[in-house]
Amino acid sequence: MRALALLTLVAATPAAAQTIKPLAEARLRYEHAEQDGLPQNADAVTMRVRAGVEASVSGVSALIEAQGNLAIVGDYYDGLHGTQTRPLVADPQNVALYRAQLRYAAAGQAVTLGRQRIALDDERFVGNIPFRQNAQTFDAVRGEFAPVKGLKADLSYVWSVRTLWGIDGTGARQRAVDGDTVLANLAWASPVGTLTGFGYWIDQDEAAVQGYRLSSRTLGVRLAGTRRIGGAKLAYAASYARQADHHRNPNDYQADYWTVDAALDLNGPRLGGGYEVFGADDGRALTSFQTPLAANFKFNGWAEKFTVKPADGLRDLYASAGWGWKALGPLQAVTLSATWHRFDSDRLSRRYGEEVDLLAQARIGRTTAGIRYADYHADSFATDTRKLWLQLDWTI
Repeated sequence: MRALALLTLVAATPAAAQTIKPLAEARLRYEHAEQDGLPQNADAVTMRVRAGVEASVSGVSALIEAQGNLAIVGDYYDGLHGTQTRPLVADPQNVALYRAQLRYAAAGQAVTLGRQRIALDDERFVGNIPFRQNAQTFDAVRGEFAPVKGLKADLSYVWSVRTLWGIDGTGARQRAVDGDTVLANLAWASPVGTLTGFGYWIDQDEAAVQGYRLSSRTLGVRLAGTRRIGGAKLAYAASYARQADHHRNPNDYQADYWTVDAALDLNGPRLGGGYEVFGADDGRALTSFQTPLAANFKFNGWAEKFTVKPADGLRDLYASAGWGWKALGPLQAVTLSATWHRFDSDRLSRRYGEEVDLLAQARIGRTTAGIRYADYHADSFATDTRKLWLQLDWTI
């Protein structure tokens, strides 16, 4: 309502002092999934549309944006409807208010109030989950401050997380998870890369959501940077964090996390690799390191077998290779890539499985087309799963 009021106010402001920006985007996706142990495959054709407007005047802006997701072909289990004889495709039909925020921005500072996107660092711990059709937003107040050059503080208080399950969300998959969550980042642009200290006090204050067992306190540090090596570009990152139970979580646990990652861009050929570890405490469920607010699709394989980390933790050794072109004829930002993962437990030394992920993507004008494929071969965790995506994205 406040955003609507400001939009009305801006409309009455002289045209020279105001900016009105329309927001529109659409995504059409086909997702096919085959999973051993289930008698039927999943076939989902979904269409997501977002539309809104942003009005700004003298450093103050108001934004309102709605979204809808339609299941054109609904032969899948969306987590809420349908039959569990088919694999899960976490894109239920939905019509909702996606964002509604007020924002004040000036030199070196910004404050945002309302329903908004929050994506911190690489979204390993806090993200928008952009791959899923309904994504994730936060009812929050967020302050971003850069008091001196090279130093930035980012602090958010979140009272509700709007989940990807949409308006029909219920039970363990609620449409919103309330709680008093605090997200804090302090970043310094050092000579060797951006050094970030972070603290995330996540309060999942809903008994239906794992009995409060996803409430946690995470403290950590991250270094990420790039270097030119002749005509090539090296990107690197390393992070360490420690997590413990928080607020009403009945589990008493502590678990460590660490990762190292490097990628080399040879002006066409691209090579990368890394190792990521989610520590485990004593093997009880949800006493391993968890990331309930992360953009999890980006990490640990596109088959999404490790969105919730196993009780014995997770070790992910991965390597990637690919090629990128700025333009190929009418195609722009062309990317081909392949990534291999080996998954193991953190305790008890068990082999979970392996996965291969393939991607081909290109843009023509305002439309991006992509093909993805994931093939997970289970050893001692979950079951063999294969997934295919065909996707078109358009933005204004």
